[in-house]
Amino acid sequence: MRITEIYSSVQGETQYAGLLCTLVRTTGCDLRCTYCDSAFAFYGGRDMTVDEIVTEVGKLGAPLVLLTGGEPMLQKDLPALAALLLERSYRVMIETSGAHALDGLPAEVVRIVDVKTPGSGEAHRMRWESLEGLRPHDAVKFVLTSEADYQWATEVIRSRRLADRTEVLLSPVHGRLAPEELVSWMLRDKLPARLNLQIHKYIWSPEARGV
Repeated sequence: MRITEIYSSVQGETQYAGLLCTLVRTTGCDLRCTYCDSAFAFYGGRDMTVDEIVTEVGKLGAPLVLLTGGEPMLQKDLPALAALLLERSYRVMIETSGAHALDGLPAEVVRIVDVKTPGSGEAHRMRWESLEGLRPHDAVKFVLTSEADYQWATEVIRSRRLADRTEVLLSPVHGRLAPEELVSWMLRDKLPARLNLQIHKYIWSPEARGV
């Protein structure tokens, strides 16, 4: 597998924000979202075997492991890595775009699926079937650049009854959409969703890596 970095921190977002976590960031992505904050993971990295990755995760010691990127589902050995981590009693999460099938993942993996909004420039890549199997402990995430993105997301959430099946996360693009604006819209519309701030960008510099 091609890996950009492996490090321990707190989980920076989602409904599991604040938990101690080891992040395994894969290299490579086939999307180019306008707000991407991990473009450094598009290229480079180092080749590691599944066993080498699990060994490095073990040295860091956190019981929660997040598989992220880039786009982790581009790595053909990703399901095998997830399975081995689960076998070693880790809780395993994946953050992935909605552009890739998740059928090959072990059922125990917590899925955080990013629905690409119009403001991302990649909404046309969405595979809507990837939302069908989401469970209460999984989540669907909308990264929002504007009120137009919010209105679009609201329609998707309600028409597909997402809040009846899984966690719904609304994430304002840091430095581009003010959280207080998003909260005011959520209150106005009584939207069944959770505000999802990237807390690592408030603890450290938004440009900091490995935190």
